[in-house]
Amino acid sequence: MRHPPNNPTESTTLLGPPSSRTLNPSPKLNILIHTLSHLQNPINPSHTSLLLLLSYTLTGLLDSAAISLWGSFASMQTGNTVYLGLGSIGADPSSETRWVKAATSIGSFCLGCFCFSVFYRVVGLSRRRWVLAVAFALQGGLVALAAGVVMGHSGSTSSKNEIGWYTLLPLSLVAFQSSGQAVSSRVLERKSLTSVVLTSVYCDLLSLPIPAGGSGKGGIEDLKRLGAIVCLLLGVVLGGLWAKSEIGPVGALWTVVAGKGVIVLAWLFWRGDGEEENGLV
Repeated sequence: MRHPPNNPTESTTLLGPPSSRTLNPSPKLNILIHTLSHLQNPINPSHTSLLLLLSYTLTGLLDSAAISLWGSFASMQTGNTVYLGLGSIGADPSSETRWVKAATSIGSFCLGCFCFSVFYRVVGLSRRRWVLAVAFALQGGLVALAAGVVMGHSGSTSSKNEIGWYTLLPLSLVAFQSSGQAVSSRVLERKSLTSVVLTSVYCDLLSLPIPAGGSGKGGIEDLKRLGAIVCLLLGVVLGGLWAKSEIGPVGALWTVVAGKGVIVLAWLFWRGDGEEENGLV
């Protein structure tokens, strides 16, 4: 039996020319792959101290607002520990309930340190863009939620001696997120700039070199320490101005939300690791 000859026209029609059978990613798929690769790439640590200095300003804004709204610190847990000790024995004449709020802030901050450290460990303590962006986006979201509670119960927070969920919840949220900045400074290996306290900064800035352990001093490092002091002071002043305005301390909270958003965008577009690393840090 004779078989009919192959029809080249039919096979070409069914399968198409060889070039058309090559799998080429679509433009949308290329964009997606590039975006995922960009987000997975660790950031270059150069100049990250600049964002921690901005975080100091946000800390000043938050603590200024927290004192005005609740009579307690949100970030500076040394001050809260003093309030806790004095209030627990009735030695705080300025407030009968401040020690409760101080304890709430301390507990929330400690819980935040644990949770943020677990988050970074789960993702491998990496400096990937998406990890840092998510961490600071979460911080901003918590501050926004706290600001929403304050605005929804503005009449109930008029007295600093009152204790209610509308007081303890926003304070807990703000204190919890403050720990995220401190943990992030560890991830970025900027241990001298915790972005939440200044005691060690004052010590390192003004102490004399220690020959046995290295001086730990230098022009750039001292400028960063001085910048941390100035930035936190600036945040406190801005927070005071907000407190005297018509919108009140809640304006400082929303300013912090905007500042966190700026940091999130900065992480998303930060120079990637492996690129040129010449810089200040």
